[in-house]
Amino acid sequence: MQQLGLRSKVRVKRYRSYRGPVGKKAPNLLARDFQTASPNTKWATDVTEFKVQGRKLYLSPVMDLFNGEILAYELSERPVLKMVTGMLQKAFGRLKGDAKPVVHSDQGWHYQHPEYCRMLSDQGLVQSMSRKGNCLDNAAMESFFGTLKSEFYYLNRFDSVEQLRHGIEQYIDYYNRHRIRLTLNGLTPVEYREQAAVAA
Repeated sequence: MQQLGLRSKVRVKRYRSYRGPVGKKAPNLLARDFQTASPNTKWATDVTEFKVQGRKLYLSPVMDLFNGEILAYELSERPVLKMVTGMLQKAFGRLKGDAKPVVHSDQGWHYQHPEYCRMLSDQGLVQSMSRKGNCLDNAAMESFFGTLKSEFYYLNRFDSVEQLRHGIEQYIDYYNRHRIRLTLNGLTPVEYREQAAVAA
């Protein structure tokens, strides 16, 4: 790296959605077991923050831990509940048959809110939460945020929130459909899911 004049990018400390007292909405069912043999059995979600031109933009995605695919997401200039419930409603549209995934998050106030919990319950989905202060309990989502910021956000300059929003949308499409992963046998998340569907 020195010979080529290359420098690494240090990942900046992420936005943390937790605030207020610790809730008791759900146990840590995932227990850092991020592996699963079939789609829609384990989902993970979180919120991260971006800054541009003195303004902020928040991303709320949900990931299928089967292939690391971002199933749904919402972008908002304020970290409001509607951002998370809107994302969840989109994700429900990806469910097929009798799929009832465990949905894992941190202890952020969004995920302790009665409306969010009700939406999961109405769909028959099981809620799981990281332990307080244990970011590794949601390492899959942390890894995605780190990749997104290292490969896209930190390498570009943005003149507006709208430009950043469009760029994030493009990156997520690239991440799902074009970015290969060695852990998926050199396939993209979408290719891996489609291959599994054919094999089934």
